[in-house]
Amino acid sequence: MYVSVIMPYYKNRKYVKKSILSVLNQSFKNLELIIIFDDTNDEDLKFLNSYKKIDKRIRIIQNKKNIGAGLSRNSGIEISKGQYISFLDSDDFWHKNKLKTQINIMKKKKLSITHTSYNIVDEKNKYLSHRTAYNLRYNDLIRSCNVGLSTVVINKKILNKNMRFPNLKTKEDYVLWLKLSKRSHKFYGIDKKLVSWRYTPNSLSKSTFQKIKDSITVYNKFEKMNFLKSIIFTFILSLNYLKKK
Repeated sequence: MYVSVIMPYYKNRKYVKKSILSVLNQSFKNLELIIIFDDTNDEDLKFLNSYKKIDKRIRIIQNKKNIGAGLSRNSGIEISKGQYISFLDSDDFWHKNKLKTQINIMKKKKLSITHTSYNIVDEKNKYLSHRTAYNLRYNDLIRSCNVGLSTVVINKKILNKNMRFPNLKTKEDYVLWLKLSKRSHKFYGIDKKLVSWRYTPNSLSKSTFQKIKDSITVYNKFEKMNFLKSIIFTFILSLNYLKKK
């Protein structure tokens, strides 16, 4: 089995080294790391290329212009060689047996999608809290996005041309999870903390206004709800998020 790990990069020099090494040091070795460079900083590109020189499993794709994390991941999917696709944000990092654990379970149980529990850490890698992974279907996900992007592994054969990330600043992963779950694909939860998700105060995903705006777009544009119903579901989503904190 072969796994393609897709990592968009944008202005994250401080944390990306730990993210890259967490992939290269996996106990599961049969992988490629596709870094999509969505930036313009030549020094950062040079820094990433230095890792490419020491490990041939790294591939770097340079975007002609900034297109955002979701569309960058789509570019990675298009060129990926693996039977399985995994995602990792460039400030998160994996535990050593992350891929080995998931791939073994997916093969044994013949699963299309898995996600895991994960720790939340601060800028200095200090533990803050954690999230628990559960088995999730569409009726679960439509009310609460309980899937950590950097924990997900997907069998590539279910990612047809329509199964891609949309052009949103946040919640782009949520749209894809909903699409997949509507096709009766269950998100199988592995209750092992195999990923550390980094909380950084200035992250775009922490912008409350942007998250609310994009949540309404998810329900209104992609789930075809009317505006009032979109507001109601955004409120439910926000409430469930606050319950987790």
